[in-house]
Amino acid sequence: MPVELVVPPMGESISEVQIGAWRKQPGEPIARDESIVELESDKATIDLPAPSAGTISKILKKEGERAAVGEVIGYMETSPDVPKGTADTADKKAKAPGPAQANVEVTDSKIGEKKPPAPVISKALEGPARIMPSARRVMAEQKLTPSDVTGSGPGGRILKEDVEQADNKALTSPAPAPTPGAAPIAKETPRPTPTAVHGQRDEELVPMTPMRKRIAERLVEAQRMGALLTTFNEVDMSAVIALREQHKAEFQERYGVKLGFMSFFVKAAVEALKQFPKVNAEIRHTDILYHHYYDIGIAVGSGKGLVVPVIRNAELLGFADIEQRIGDFGARAKQNKITLEELEGGTFTISNGGVYGSMMSTPIVNPPQSGILGLHAIQDRPVARDGQVVIRPMMYIALTYDHRIVDGREAVTFLKTVKEYIEQPMRMLLDL
Repeated sequence: MPVELVVPPMGESISEVQIGAWRKQPGEPIARDESIVELESDKATIDLPAPSAGTISKILKKEGERAAVGEVIGYMETSPDVPKGTADTADKKAKAPGPAQANVEVTDSKIGEKKPPAPVISKALEGPARIMPSARRVMAEQKLTPSDVTGSGPGGRILKEDVEQADNKALTSPAPAPTPGAAPIAKETPRPTPTAVHGQRDEELVPMTPMRKRIAERLVEAQRMGALLTTFNEVDMSAVIALREQHKAEFQERYGVKLGFMSFFVKAAVEALKQFPKVNAEIRHTDILYHHYYDIGIAVGSGKGLVVPVIRNAELLGFADIEQRIGDFGARAKQNKITLEELEGGTFTISNGGVYGSMMSTPIVNPPQSGILGLHAIQDRPVARDGQVVIRPMMYIALTYDHRIVDGREAVTFLKTVKEYIEQPMRMLLDL
């Protein structure tokens, strides 16, 4: 009669496991309670015991696949006869003491003394000891026996954590008083003390600057007050790079400033914000305040930390105006000459971690704003174009947004819109 092999419950927080090594293959004889397969979770690895004697008839989940708790992973056929090769196991079961015979003394072959019997913990622990492989290794290292450890796993199985806990108790518990007339107990070799560290280990306690304290306060406030979530996309920078290379010399000659990438992203962000006004809005108590202007904060490094000066009414500015203001912010930030008025307000922020080599990050929203766009390093990567693999300069972009006001659909589409404007920059020049 076929019997289902089911993933057993493994704890409140565990809903699925990964199938480990199958210890038995279809057709191989299996004794009752003999291990069939390893089940691995993020907390422990257990062996699934055979519910009865028989043979595996079918394996549904292979090694490395995932299975939910309660899911059938295979079938076995039961047999009234003890399978071949398990006679020793059956003989041991036949000779195993019953409840009235359980309290017998066991001799430790290493010391030559009699130990008190290990108590019967529960019915689940009867039969062969169920010790997880990781727990068995730690037991061997700490010279512990199964009777020294109380299992907390399903069915009383002994986990690695149980062995470590038992070892800690042994280290902190006082040694028992010797029984009169008993042979002296050999002292354990003390564990080696940690090697002394040589060399200077100076420390310096420096108070936070007011700016650093304020940055810390606002970052914590953003995490505590907002429901922050980040979505990602990648942008092919080929078109922007080509356009920049074509016009950078003439641009710098006419306007006295280099044509960078930030002006393209500011313009693209403004166009996307026009289509998704909630990303440009903020929460005021129980209301939503929509801004019908676009003050874009640009994160720049200063001598005292990261500051975010604001480009006011970015929707009215051209590429040259934006590049000039960003360049001015960067120069004055290094001299700590950014004014407080220039740091106030802002409806949306852009942070470019790519200048420091960042490949991917999750920027934190600058409250009370509802969104921040994170830019990253440009790297040549293989991508598929028209059925061919080609190398293109690619950049990961990220949008962190406040989920209290911005839905996931809006956030994802906003980021996709930014991507489309950057990959087709002429659309921004033609107002498309």
